[in-house]
Amino acid sequence: MRRYLRAALAGEGLRVVEAETGTEALAQASGHNPDLVLLDFKLPDMNGMQVTSKLREWTAAPILVLSVHDEEAEIVAVLDAGANDYLAKPFGPRELLARIRVLLRQAQRADASSMNSVLEVGDLRIDFAERLAFVAGREIRLTPTQYRLFGMLMRNAGKVLTHEQIISAVWGPSHAKETQYLRVYIGQLRRKFEAEPARPRYFLTMSGVGYRLRGGMERTN
Repeated sequence: MRRYLRAALAGEGLRVVEAETGTEALAQASGHNPDLVLLDFKLPDMNGMQVTSKLREWTAAPILVLSVHDEEAEIVAVLDAGANDYLAKPFGPRELLARIRVLLRQAQRADASSMNSVLEVGDLRIDFAERLAFVAGREIRLTPTQYRLFGMLMRNAGKVLTHEQIISAVWGPSHAKETQYLRVYIGQLRRKFEAEPARPRYFLTMSGVGYRLRGGMERTN
């Protein structure tokens, strides 16, 4: 089945990362942050519902479950766990690829909708549609990683975010313990946005816990 799926997906220009077990699948997903997960319900070590529940703890990527048995209880359970769709075996490659295209389009529309806004926190501003960042009206040039970190903090202004929460969202859960990444990048944002980086007004350290972006938040569309 994996050889068949690999050939069908690669033939459509999709990059495929494979796993044989649920445990391996979770590790691969955390390392690669996939755009879509194609998941067999029956796995050697756990079932698709368990894998789906664990994936939904950190990713909103669409999940398409493949099931041998077209059983209502099984289908309802995996959808309730967070899967987006299911496909009963046997199935043809055209139907599979059609389902995948639909899920990817839906995910892209959802991303565009959620990012089609401007957030302002004090003098800080981020325009998700244009991927631009500002402080006091002045545009700030950011690397892709700096932009992802800044965007997450802006979307959660006023909230205390743990090191693990931030790192998982920006770098992926496989890096959750590597807090040195976060410390370096927070320092970079302070130097770019703060008037006095050594005495930050916005990017606050919550000792032993994580960080908080100070300030009320306004949203405009």
